[in-house]
Amino acid sequence: MPSTRELLRGTFMNIARFVRRTGQAVAVAGCLALAGLATPAFADPPGNNGTVKIDDVEFDDHPNNEPHVGCTFQVDFYGFDKGDLNADVTFRAHPPTGSRQVLLTDTVFIGEDDNSGGGSEKGLDASKTYTLNFDGIQPQPQQGFHVKLTINADGSQGADKKHKVFWVKDCGNPTPTPTPTTTKTPTPTTTETSTSTPTNAKTPKPKPTATESTESPAPVPTAVPAGTDSPGGGSGPGLFGVALVAVGAVAGTAVIARRRSQHGS
Repeated sequence: MPSTRELLRGTFMNIARFVRRTGQAVAVAGCLALAGLATPAFADPPGNNGTVKIDDVEFDDHPNNEPHVGCTFQVDFYGFDKGDLNADVTFRAHPPTGSRQVLLTDTVFIGEDDNSGGGSEKGLDASKTYTLNFDGIQPQPQQGFHVKLTINADGSQGADKKHKVFWVKDCGNPTPTPTPTTTKTPTPTTTETSTSTPTNAKTPKPKPTATESTESPAPVPTAVPAGTDSPGGGSGPGLFGVALVAVGAVAGTAVIARRRSQHGS
């Protein structure tokens, strides 16, 4: 039969064994509880989480930043918090190729997942492609256009701004296509030329102009032809001849007067 001393020793050993095991269980439970509490804090730690990168073509998900890009480029968002969160995007022309005038503003959703993955491909939350308009801005001959990007992210505690300054080149101002001017060709006016046949009109016949007759009257003989003297001192045949010449002269004068009257009418 065990002695009292041995019984007490066994009891104390059992108690110590129980306490040791209970302590181990409590420690394990405490570690699990601490791990459970720490996980959310690790996923979305307070502060200005997230980062942005500028990506040139060919576009990819690598979190590398390219400070010299072409006319069309991409902005990648990494490691932002989860939730109904957006980022306000503002591009400004930056000296020496601008006076900080706004080139473009935009809003991008960045709360797809938590910030685990940080600045790795797994932490990519969003990507957006942009082409800026540099009308009225003179580029730097070697570098192009200097641009400053500002991001205001929802969900940040404290400062919520992130910046990137980069150069955009090979992005000349487009030349407007001239609008063709349509010139109307005037329609030629057809002028009708009258080809009507004149009516039968009587053409007045020219009146004969009175002309002096070139016919000279028959000369009146003044000489009496010689012949036998008639009783009473004259020759019978001579007187007959004179009378005949006189009659002829009168007849010729009448003919000439008649012709003149016809020419004059």
